[in-house]
Amino acid sequence: MSSATDRVTRLRREAWGFAIGSLCFLAGSLPFYADWAGTVWTNVTFFVGSIFFTLAALIQLVLSGRRPPRGDTDRADRADWWAAAIQFAGTLLFNVSTMGALLAAIARPDAVGVGWRPDAWGSAAFLISSALAVAATRERERLWDRDARTWHGTGLNMLGSIAFGVSAVAAYVVPTTGDLVSERWTNLGTAIGAICFFAAAVLSRREIPATDSARRLAGHRKTSGRR
Repeated sequence: MSSATDRVTRLRREAWGFAIGSLCFLAGSLPFYADWAGTVWTNVTFFVGSIFFTLAALIQLVLSGRRPPRGDTDRADRADWWAAAIQFAGTLLFNVSTMGALLAAIARPDAVGVGWRPDAWGSAAFLISSALAVAATRERERLWDRDARTWHGTGLNMLGSIAFGVSAVAAYVVPTTGDLVSERWTNLGTAIGAICFFAAAVLSRREIPATDSARRLAGHRKTSGRR
């Protein structure tokens, strides 16, 4: 299999990973699903979703042979790489928080308030990543693949990241009462964010001719070599 064909395959796998992960987070945020599945399996759903997010983010980070920015790296490539790297870090933080919630649910499934709540650090990483992706999209003609960042994709991901951020704030436990700031917005923010991420993933599942992909990558490497 040629490297160009393999690149198309990885683009598809990246999109599938984000789409499946988003559906898991959407399901887990729905009260009727939580009532049906129970505390433990709801947290299993969140954890599985975080794993798919991480796998997809890893593919996005290594896709096209990206390398860490150097002094001569242009702004678009620099923003693009850091967007992917910080997003990957954010998914790892979600892995940790969803695993912690799952273990707590297994240990005490009937405990009050047990279950996953949006991770503030992971949500912050998603916000930063989305902002950098928007910056990369402004100069996307400089990227290895000008379709790797598109306005509908970065826009939807930014909206999703904002929604996850709202959910994280709403999930803050008020010390004096022991209650969430807003359980309604905790679930709603997670659901809206998941829908935005799912839509962005589905819209990114485009067909890229192998010859076109190879031509763009060759041109990008040639340009990079002159820097």
